[in-house]
Amino acid sequence: MSKKVILTADSTCDLGEELKARYNVFYYPLHIILDGKDYLDNVDITPSEIFQAYYDKKILPKTAAVNIGEYQEFFKQFTDEGCEVVHINLGSALSSSHKNAVLAAEELEGVYVVDSCNLSTGIGHIVIKAGQLIEQGLSGAEVAEQVRGMTGKVHSSFILDTLKFMAAGGRCSTVVALGANLLNLKPCIHVNNADGSMSVGKKYRGKLDKVLEQYVEEELAKYDNIDDGTIFITHSGIDKSYVELVRKTIERVHPFKEYHETIASCTISCHCGPNTLGILFMTK
Repeated sequence: MSKKVILTADSTCDLGEELKARYNVFYYPLHIILDGKDYLDNVDITPSEIFQAYYDKKILPKTAAVNIGEYQEFFKQFTDEGCEVVHINLGSALSSSHKNAVLAAEELEGVYVVDSCNLSTGIGHIVIKAGQLIEQGLSGAEVAEQVRGMTGKVHSSFILDTLKFMAAGGRCSTVVALGANLLNLKPCIHVNNADGSMSVGKKYRGKLDKVLEQYVEEELAKYDNIDDGTIFITHSGIDKSYVELVRKTIERVHPFKEYHETIASCTISCHCGPNTLGILFMTK
């Protein structure tokens, strides 16, 4: 008899409660270090609390990977029950969590670790695919092998409303951030689905509503083989009117069967700041 396969993921996959429950996903949270205290991402701290700390005290958190011992203890609760585990990590270019999970898995039998080569609901797409394969009765090894071949089909990008938080976190200069704000520039951040690294793409100019509409149109127009199963509209906290605008634009340009709005985890949101929004989808 084949072993039961348990699906686990770094909490940065940002699936939301409905999809987490649908595919029976167990999360492990990354660490958020803020004002000398260690919090667990989206367990005892939220993006809105991080933004408020910056407004009140001009401080931003540091993020920390899950260590080897934490992963071992997490996986062992399932392997001790005779189960296999497929774990989907935040992209290896962004965190040492993947390396630590691999090292932890080497000490256990039946744990298969997958580098999502992505972040946020870009990871979420891989988690969903793994969940669907588990439902079909594939073994842990088979699920891991198949989803590793899908990472290059995930396309993730975000529009940043401000570079203030990137500058405060040392990820761009204050001069660049000031210039972008003065010129009303809103850069698009693209995720490299080969390793999860990020780069700046087109710099849009204008009001956020117009920028988001143009961004969605251009991102969906890049591909002629879009998988129309699921698209995520993921943000760090934004007015509902912008989410609805993005959804209507998607429906006009390239409709999907399922639309999911999710809020990005603290690990992602603290680097991007409020009003960051992206669309994340797959190609065939």
